[in-house]
Amino acid sequence: MKNYAVIGAFWGDEGKGKIVDYLTGQVDIVVRYQGGNNAGHTVVVAGKKFVFHLLPTGIIHMDKLCVIGNGLVVDPGVLMEEIKALEQQGMAMAELKLSESATLIMPWHKILDGIEGGKVGTTKRGIGPAYESKISRRGFKVGELLAWEAFSKKLKEQIDEVNWLLEQKYGHSKLDYGQILTEFELYAEKLSGYICNTSVLLHDAMKEGKAILFEGAQGTLLDIDHGTYPFVTSSNPSIGGVFTGTGVRPKVLRVIGVVKAYSTRVGNGPFPTELNDEISEHLRAKGHEYGATTGRPRRCGWLDLVLLRYTTMVNGFDELALTKLDVLTGLKRLKVCTGYEVDGKKYQQLDSLLHIAKAKPIYEEIEGWQEDIARCTSFDQLPKQCRAYVEYIERAVGVPIRYIGVGPGRREIIVR
Repeated sequence: MKNYAVIGAFWGDEGKGKIVDYLTGQVDIVVRYQGGNNAGHTVVVAGKKFVFHLLPTGIIHMDKLCVIGNGLVVDPGVLMEEIKALEQQGMAMAELKLSESATLIMPWHKILDGIEGGKVGTTKRGIGPAYESKISRRGFKVGELLAWEAFSKKLKEQIDEVNWLLEQKYGHSKLDYGQILTEFELYAEKLSGYICNTSVLLHDAMKEGKAILFEGAQGTLLDIDHGTYPFVTSSNPSIGGVFTGTGVRPKVLRVIGVVKAYSTRVGNGPFPTELNDEISEHLRAKGHEYGATTGRPRRCGWLDLVLLRYTTMVNGFDELALTKLDVLTGLKRLKVCTGYEVDGKKYQQLDSLLHIAKAKPIYEEIEGWQEDIARCTSFDQLPKQCRAYVEYIERAVGVPIRYIGVGPGRREIIVR
């Protein structure tokens, strides 16, 4: 059996949830390895839309084990709400395990993110400040909820310090220790049955020959180390996050890069192929390009092969999943960015991340198609121009496109 890692190739929102949902049938365990509830994965089942922010997408598959790894920052209130929402929709939930080493998002993290996060366009969910507390060794681990006396004492000490900061620096009202203590006492009660050492759990599963799917959030260009810094997230959505965020390294791992047939970005930061015309409106309207977490309209543009070659290099993609190909239907001519012009010099490969901010895209034009492709179930059924577009991307990147999304439904996918 194969192990898979599903990784966003751009700035997130590539349609990873659909690919994860499809591949879940081929594995035993689905693991989230980084990020928090600043990401949203959408799956459409029988016309019903499910949006998951913390729960792994495999949670709607009853025969699977789902794991929230140590690389995440977890808002316990949001996690409980997602579990409750599934129950209210009458969905049976897969078995869930939560890493004792994942970091808790505390109430003050969300306040600080709301004050400071606007500079880079964060979702203000407390993600960045929670990761800051982790790196500074001041964070709360999920497992600390099980040692209540020590947790209560640490909480009091930190709230006293945070209240001074909130008042003196930001003029914000004080946090109520008793109220927060009561809130987290409920979380400890409700979540205790899910908490364990998930690294040991996954190692034992691999010894038994079970297959694992590692589900990334956001995308490589939002990676804290390899993305368009400082307009990035606070974790590693790229391949390295799989190992640090779970504590395991499968010997056999198929790395799948997920990329849209065009490009989008939410929030601030450079975007060389961004459009502000009727084409961008077509992509946004037909692709329903609004953030799953915030509802913000996404910035839209043509596919950037320079960046796709870069993220393929960083992650070592074995194959690609090309999503939302149907969104391009109806456009007479398509453009693809094949290179950059930076300060008068031309590049086909990304020479420096710093170049992205001032890069002028060099385009090639490709003929579009008018036929509806949503009912196509094989590559040969796609219009000739559509097949040519897919094959053009394959040649340019040097990686096979194995999965092609031709519609929003979970079964509207072509596997080659």
